[in-house]
Amino acid sequence: QVRVVESGGGLVQIGGSLRLSCAASGHTSTPYVMKWFRLAPGKDREFVASSMFSGNPYVADSLKGRFTMSEDAAQNTIYLNMDNLKPEDTAVYYCNVDNIYWGQGTQVTVSS
Repeated sequence: QVRVVESGGGLVQIGGSLRLSCAASGHTSTPYVMKWFRLAPGKDREFVASSMFSGNPYVADSLKGRFTMSEDAAQNTIYLNMDNLKPEDTAVYYCNVDNIYWGQGTQVTVSS
């Protein structure tokens, strides 16, 4: 059974930074793809970034310039670095592995 664990969320002021981590365990090999999504109150789930452990992770166009993603295939872990955070970034951030497995989510709150 694959287990997905996110961490790193919290409360941050406008313009601040956070780094989220997502680790997949129980996988027999490196996951095919790992993705970040976010869900804000009253909004649809939004794609944030994805990694196929190819050295070229992808970040949604609307978030490029503020969000970057890195990957560690040896640890089956991806990271989401978020800079210049805005109130509209407030959401629960979820990690998905292989389009099948979900983590429990980590809350990010951006406040003035």
